[in-house]
Amino acid sequence: MTPGRRSSTFTRLLRHGFTAPSAAERLLDSAELSPLRDDPVLLEALGATADPDLALHGLARLLEAQPDPTAHRELLDTLTAAKPLRDRLLGVLGASAALADHLARHPSDWQVLVTYEPRDLHPGVEEFERGLEAATDPISLRVAYRRCLLSIAARDVCGTTDLAETAAELADLATATLRAALALAGAAAPEDAAACRLAVIAMGKCGGHELNYVSDVDVIFVAEAAEGADEGKALKSATRLASHMMRICSETTIEGSIWPVDANLRPEGRNGPLVRTLSSHLAYYQRWAKTWEFQALLKARPVAGDATLGQAYVDALEPLVWKAAERENFVADVQKMRRRVVENIPAAEVDRELKLGPGGLRDVEFAVQLLQLVHGRTDLTLRSGTTLDALQALAAGGYVGREDTARLDEAYRFLRSMEHRIQLYRLRRTHLVPEAEPDLRRLGRSLGLRTDPVTELHREWKRHTGVVRRLHEKLFYRPLLDAVAQLAPGEARLSAAAARERLVALGYADPAAALRHLEALASGVTRKAAIQRTLLPVLLGWFADSADPDAGLLNFRKVSDALGKTPWYLRLLRDEGAAAENLARVLSAGRLAPDLLMRAPEAVALLGDGDGGSGGLGPRDRAQLEQEILAAVGRAENAEQGVPAARGVRRRELFRTAAGDIVSSYGTETSPAEADQGALVDRVGAAVSDLTAATLAGTLRAVVRDGWGDTLPTRFAIIGMGRFGGHELSYGSDADVLFVHEPQDGVDEQEAAAAANKVVAEMRRLLQLPSADPPLLIDAGLRPEGKSGPLVRTLKSYEAYYRRWSLVWESQALLRAEPVAGDEDLARRFTELIDPLRYPEHGLDDEAVREIRRLKARMESERLPRGADPRLHTKLGPGGLSDVEWTVQLLQLRHGWREPGLRTTRTRAALAAAREAGLLSATDTAVLDEAWVLASRVRNAVMLVRGRAGDTFPTEPRELAAVGRYLGYGAGHAGDMLDAYRRTTRRARTVVQELFYAAGT
Repeated sequence: MTPGRRSSTFTRLLRHGFTAPSAAERLLDSAELSPLRDDPVLLEALGATADPDLALHGLARLLEAQPDPTAHRELLDTLTAAKPLRDRLLGVLGASAALADHLARHPSDWQVLVTYEPRDLHPGVEEFERGLEAATDPISLRVAYRRCLLSIAARDVCGTTDLAETAAELADLATATLRAALALAGAAAPEDAAACRLAVIAMGKCGGHELNYVSDVDVIFVAEAAEGADEGKALKSATRLASHMMRICSETTIEGSIWPVDANLRPEGRNGPLVRTLSSHLAYYQRWAKTWEFQALLKARPVAGDATLGQAYVDALEPLVWKAAERENFVADVQKMRRRVVENIPAAEVDRELKLGPGGLRDVEFAVQLLQLVHGRTDLTLRSGTTLDALQALAAGGYVGREDTARLDEAYRFLRSMEHRIQLYRLRRTHLVPEAEPDLRRLGRSLGLRTDPVTELHREWKRHTGVVRRLHEKLFYRPLLDAVAQLAPGEARLSAAAARERLVALGYADPAAALRHLEALASGVTRKAAIQRTLLPVLLGWFADSADPDAGLLNFRKVSDALGKTPWYLRLLRDEGAAAENLARVLSAGRLAPDLLMRAPEAVALLGDGDGGSGGLGPRDRAQLEQEILAAVGRAENAEQGVPAARGVRRRELFRTAAGDIVSSYGTETSPAEADQGALVDRVGAAVSDLTAATLAGTLRAVVRDGWGDTLPTRFAIIGMGRFGGHELSYGSDADVLFVHEPQDGVDEQEAAAAANKVVAEMRRLLQLPSADPPLLIDAGLRPEGKSGPLVRTLKSYEAYYRRWSLVWESQALLRAEPVAGDEDLARRFTELIDPLRYPEHGLDDEAVREIRRLKARMESERLPRGADPRLHTKLGPGGLSDVEWTVQLLQLRHGWREPGLRTTRTRAALAAAREAGLLSATDTAVLDEAWVLASRVRNAVMLVRGRAGDTFPTEPRELAAVGRYLGYGAGHAGDMLDAYRRTTRRARTVVQELFYAAGT
């Protein structure tokens, strides 16, 4: 070739899409291809393929492999004369290196592409069976299978068939192959074939008539004994036949494998028998099957073996499939399985996953299947195993909006086409988008993207996954709004019955009320209604993910009625990503947070920042709280106005704390072990304790200012006790306190005492006045002499009492004493006074230890409510709060005098200090800490859910489920939660028995 001609050819090759024109020139100069070197039609045909370089290389190999000159000339002549063959052959060679390899091994198979008659366009099972009928062993079956696959691929890459037709042809070829493999297995063991009736049920994409090029073929086997045969022996025969059939398809030989046959969708999965009788299948699905197993049965289709038995299997199970939506937690189970699939994708692959990643194929399939199961109970038109057919049926019935249907259909077809082309290249099972530029270029060109294939591919891929991400959840909810808003005349919409049916499946107990709320929120042409129509599809999904969707929707309507005309409210929900989800979680999590919000709806503004930072839902420190409350009290005219102002701040901050707790606990469904439960408990305890202290400080300031101006006749301090002193208050805790005073210089003791008592009485009165704000109960029951003793004592009186009369239980109670408000110097001196009592030098004597044990035993026997299950009582039950706290406090009383780390009012800090001091093993410390944290979390959950304090798990199912959701347990797993609680506290009780009750300690 002359330099001029080489330069001209080089340029033409570049223009036709070759990326390695020099190598292409050398191939065109080879003996095999030289007759075609200057054929412009050939170059144009090569340029039309996905990868011209790959196509030319494959063609060279095919020509070189021809067995003789005659065959070589025949192929050349046909390529030159027959455009259909040229396009199909080169199209396959440019898209599939694996099929090029097949043609190089079987050089005459190109002739299956010659026929171009109407009957060749869309072959079915019978045509494929004829293509496989000559196969007499597994190897020849593989060759015949690839030959059939070659014709499917040719029609696909040339656009003769569309995505749905190609997927159906692949499923039909799989059906024919399963039949051929079963026939081979039967021929190898005729006695087994005679002993049983065996049916093969296709599942998954094969059953749905939408198979990939390379995919596991999911099957279930059902068998019966042949007439006169023993059932046990027949099942063994059927199992041998099924196993042999699977090996024929799955084993790798010199011709590769066909595809793995996967029977793991059978009852009990890989742990169950490979083959069952029909009655055994039916018994399993009636008693044991999980929701996902009924979802899988949507695509069940008999494909091989005994056709009558196969149809009997489908007919018997079909009624159970269409009752699946009536199962408790149906939607939650389906969505949880979808989330689990996504969570198991390696992080490095999530963004490349076509099938399982966010916005991928599985999102479309799950959404369609869920709607089928919900509405297919009454609408037989929805009972298709094919995703695209089912989607169109849903649209025709008004179950999915037409626009959403069209966009999902387009996205699904594009993503499946990507998947097909990726798999076709090497005939390998993969759903990952390649990363190398040559692979992306070939992929883009195979989809018709020619200007800038790589850039265009990324743009289209991301556009379609974005569409799926936005629609796959809204798909359930948007038609509900269309059904009530009635803004699109002529658009098919859900009937009232279908809307109620869908809401019930989504977990709404009162669908009629839910529809009324939706109509009130979404109807009309106002800006408010328009924004809420945009928000509600997402909010409804979050409500449905909770234990009480009805409450979530009702509460949202109440908040919207209160704030809907406030400009910033809807803007906050629309523009701040976290705000809408946080609001949905808070409104559907129980009674406490919504009740607090309804009393001051403007607090919804706090929900815009859910990251636990300094703003939004992050707890504020005590100094900030006290400063704001004192300022509010200072602006009030008197204590009657000042204390309500302080209580208003407390209400808002309680909402902030509760909302932050809910968002942290409910935001993602994780297993209980995955969250730092201790940190959540500590945050709530510190926040509520600081807020209580600041409220008391503000109330004290208001009362003193009203009665005495700037100077009270006596110094006055409030000492926190119990959980308050330990920074461990829960939402429903009273404030245990001691009051101490000391007369100012020159003030009569009686006058000082009268003033101190008046302060206490007025504080208690004002904090308990009926109002919209939650009350703050002050409990001084831990004072000397208990209820019989004076509410307030001087420092000298405390000193005299403790010196002469103090009992061991009072020393124990003082372990939690910490100043919270009032005169700091007086509080410091009180602390100095009690330190020798709570950390007695040389610890406790044996009699004191026995007394503590007697007190605890009496408390448990007298205070445990009648009829309560002790194992589930968080405070007094075995391994509960009391067990852990008394064990820790005994260690503090015995060793606090010589171990400074034990001199803390906080239980968890004392536990850690005991471990550091060698008083507890790391294992025992972890067991006690876990039990204490869990019991505290349960108490917080009960208050959040029920709106009132409680020490036991709720018995009402929805409330129990809501507590479980707070603790990290998904729908339907309340039993797991109770089992875990009993298990955790049982371990703790064992440690307590050794540490608290052991003899001689």
